[in-house]
Amino acid sequence: MTADSEDPNDGEQYHLEVAPGDVAPSVLLPGNPERVAKVVESWDDHEVVADHREYRTATGEYDGTPISVTSTGIGSPSAAIAVEELARVDAETLLRVGSCGAIQEQASIGDLIITTGAVRQEGTSEEYVREDYPATADHRVVSALVAAAEELGYDYHLGLTCSTDSFYAGQSRPGFEGFEASGSDERIEALRAAGVLNFEMEASAILTLANLYGLRAGAVCTVYANRVTGEFRTAGERKAAKTASLAVDYLEQMDEAVEASDADHWHAGLSVERE
Repeated sequence: MTADSEDPNDGEQYHLEVAPGDVAPSVLLPGNPERVAKVVESWDDHEVVADHREYRTATGEYDGTPISVTSTGIGSPSAAIAVEELARVDAETLLRVGSCGAIQEQASIGDLIITTGAVRQEGTSEEYVREDYPATADHRVVSALVAAAEELGYDYHLGLTCSTDSFYAGQSRPGFEGFEASGSDERIEALRAAGVLNFEMEASAILTLANLYGLRAGAVCTVYANRVTGEFRTAGERKAAKTASLAVDYLEQMDEAVEASDADHWHAGLSVERE
């Protein structure tokens, strides 16, 4: 049995400093705590409920729908902590909101990439489950993100993401003084040939843990770099946040449509209409 001193389940969480009632059922997960202020710009209202280390949490409403945002910091280890502690305070839906580097030419700077599944090129999720367990996005979340991107008129791409533990060597970038990790060129080419769209550092851990814990999750990232064309530019910084916020509103309507029908799960036959 775990000693009480090692059990963070009850009350305020050790890292996030949130408690039951502080967060909405749906939580957006940017990496940078400074992005929280940008995420909430399109909301009806919000209140910062916790701010500790890399974890800043705000809760409010978007078009009348309860919604929260928690920054995770960089990488899967800190993102996994956020998932663990948000689950303990009753979060149900987690949407990774971030930036990424595209490895396919058709994904232009400022486009969105909506993740359907992720290559687990990070070590955190392997500490939870065998390495061949798939990191898949919830189909309802993916549908809501697509609907939101369509409504907002954003260019987007739908497909596979690779999550890494390193911004440099793990994403086949040169390190200090041109250092090149063994096999880095072959790795990025193999991923590109397999149709993987982008690199980032948190999605696969978030998706894996969400599936293990019976939560639903997805990811949407704005392209800042294209590794084929060599472009690197911050553009469309707020697109992912606006798309994810609107997706939460869609998800509430989709859930209501399922409850009003005889269906067990969301499917294309159930229509969603926005006012």
